[in-house]
Amino acid sequence: MGTSGTAGTGAGELAGERGPLINVAYRLLGSLSEAEDAVQEAYARWYALPRDRRDEVVSPGAWLTTVTGRICLDVLGSARARRERYVGAWLPEPLPGGAGEGQGSGADPADLLVMDESVTTAFLVVLESMTPAERVAFVLHDVFRYPFAEIADIVGRTPAACKQLASSARRRARAAGTPGPAAERAATVRRVKEAWEARDIAALVDLLDPAAVLTADGGGLVSTAPHPVEGGAEIARYLVAIAALAPGLELLERPVNGTPGLVAREAGVVGTVASFEIVGGRVTRIWAVRNPEKLRAWRRGD
Repeated sequence: MGTSGTAGTGAGELAGERGPLINVAYRLLGSLSEAEDAVQEAYARWYALPRDRRDEVVSPGAWLTTVTGRICLDVLGSARARRERYVGAWLPEPLPGGAGEGQGSGADPADLLVMDESVTTAFLVVLESMTPAERVAFVLHDVFRYPFAEIADIVGRTPAACKQLASSARRRARAAGTPGPAAERAATVRRVKEAWEARDIAALVDLLDPAAVLTADGGGLVSTAPHPVEGGAEIARYLVAIAALAPGLELLERPVNGTPGLVAREAGVVGTVASFEIVGGRVTRIWAVRNPEKLRAWRRGD
């Protein structure tokens, strides 16, 4: 954040910062609605400054990023308590779009997101395991290449301490492994879809790692597995049981947070968005979001 120098940033130029801010905030919070709230609050604080104070800021974009980062840090600090009251498992909000998408008009915040490996469900789940300060330091430095001196101003620690935070977070991210080739992931997801539609338990078991885990997020608003389903055979039976209970279930291959995923619709309405972690051609993790409050971006066309 710089001061002393330039004046008169136009409203259009300032509005152009919204996309980068949404991209930062979503990666920090894992929730598009919370990201939008954080960015709106940052803009509100900017316009609450006296005009002469705003004119002193050399880079309004940097100022907004700093304030957005601080707001996200506060949200992350309170999120743990809120998620302890959350019914069932909490998963990041899934968003439609493939790699390189998300650069539309910006009328909807989801249109502003750039999809890459830093927004995959697997990556966001790893971020959830970090402390708020680790997450902010890691995302801002490793993903967005902010210098530690600027990050220090956000988290209220020294640049050296921020470097240590990012290093600790980086070790967690590396422990999560790296995804396989995109073509392999897409082919595996397609085979899962076909086996699920055919209610073929044996085929599903072959596609699932024996130690696979399925985690579902219904938020207490819809029925879903209250605890993670563990083991390839158990998951296969669970998926087939779901298909049996919903004869009109329609499965669609759709990119979810930039990677191949599945969307389940009933009577034309999206009810589940599933993301996959695939290693060596087998599914190791399934994240299924059913909480309707997290599926708004998928229901705009319903």
